Amino acid sequence: MKIIQQLTILSAAFLIGCTGTTQAPQAEPTLKEALKDKFYIGTALNLAQINAADTAGVRIIKQQFDAIVAENCMKSQEIQPEEGVFTFTEADKFVKFGQANNMFITGHTLIWHSQLPQWFCADENGNNVPPEILTRRMRTHIHTVVGRYKGRIKGWDVVNEAILEDGSWRNSKFYEILGEDFMKLAFQFAHEADPEAELYYNDYSMAYPGKREGVVKMVRSLQE
Repeated sequence: MKIIQQLTILSAAFLIGCTGTTQAPQAEPTLKEALKDKFYIGTALNLAQINAADTAGVRIIKQQFDAIVAENCMKSQEIQPEEGVFTFTEADKFVKFGQANNMFITGHTLIWHSQLPQWFCADENGNNVPPEILTRRMRTHIHTVVGRYKGRIKGWDVVNEAILEDGSWRNSKFYEILGEDFMKLAFQFAHEADPEAELYYNDYSMAYPGKREGVVKMVRSLQE
């Protein structure tokens, strides 16, 4: 009985001693807050988020991220479905979202073999266009898109997924018609359109040694 009484007294003393000393828990920093001095935290925006239909997604993006990239709305099939017919409705909303939330905006992507309108590399009969025509179409597309967002989009995925896992070039229409020069031309045109923008080559599976070495070789060739 004596032990129980002593435990009761100790418990009461502990509770009295804790009264009034409880502090509200500190809020955990968001991802962008935790890493603000190191690098941006980015995410891709889809149409549901760009158009504010995905309210939960938009809330998380605004709270946690300070950089965004377009998922599909800036690919050539969406931007220029017909030659000379540019559609910027969704892309404009994407950029407006980034600006309104003080985010680093990356445009994706200027030149890619996929989600490419059929007319881009072909003539009216479906045959490959001559190199000079494809070069002109690339320049027009890149200058128009990059020029529209000059000073607002800070970085561009200029070329997407041009190297295979073994390090060789993907045999895309761009490569088939222009060879390796299509890479150089794409970066040249993007730099002409916005000399201040950061320009990127974008790819996946860079853990494969062959692919990684192929990309490094390509970049060094461009630098030379």
